[in-house]
Amino acid sequence: MDVIDVPRPSTKAINQDRAANALIMAQVSHLQRAERRLPLKYRTEIYTHAIQTEGEAAEYIREVTEAIHKAHADVTKRRSRRGLEIAAAAERPKRKSAVKRKRKSSKPTKSKKKK
Repeated sequence: MDVIDVPRPSTKAINQDRAANALIMAQVSHLQRAERRLPLKYRTEIYTHAIQTEGEAAEYIREVTEAIHKAHADVTKRRSRRGLEIAAAAERPKRKSAVKRKRKSSKPTKSKKKK
């Protein structure tokens, strides 16, 4: 496999105090939605509407990512302790096709009079 040289980023590329741009704030928003789905014990106590800098956003992103990984690891550990394994489901039996039946309506039908 060929080695690909990646140049170091310039010193201007990393600035923890720079205002977070729209892309970073969109990531924060997406992670906030993901965090809401976690059990309470894994959630951070960071108020996302107060995030303004790249450093604050990076800290939040790191904490939520770690919490998601921890939650998945704990569930996997719990499953293995119980001896549960994911198995392929058996095929469901085929249902017999329902025969369409005429339903009797509760309203009386009008009969045609012959003249």
